[in-house]
Amino acid sequence: MGLGMTQTLLLIVLFIGALAALPWLIRRLQQRQAGLLAAPGGASRVLSAVAVGPQQRVVTVEVGPAHQRTVLVLGVTAQQINCLHVLPAASFAQEMASEMAAAHGEPLRG
Repeated sequence: MGLGMTQTLLLIVLFIGALAALPWLIRRLQQRQAGLLAAPGGASRVLSAVAVGPQQRVVTVEVGPAHQRTVLVLGVTAQQINCLHVLPAASFAQEMASEMAAAHGEPLRG
């Protein structure tokens, strides 16, 4: 085997190895990117979703790290998502508690 043939064979083996490793590499990059977008312990959760039309919803989502949660009110259609309102999760929880107390005729304990 000549030197040129050995180099060509080595290049082919490296190329096939790179192709085989490509799916693994893509998965790793996607996991790393998802980790950057979602803060540790800051998983998003849908609080409510109300249909207001055939393909239209108002969705309330809680996002952000545990010490700084935020509630987003989103208008969702088949074509786009619009942020309608943003408020701290603590004030949202307080507002919901007062609404529940008023609905049941109980005084709000604070």
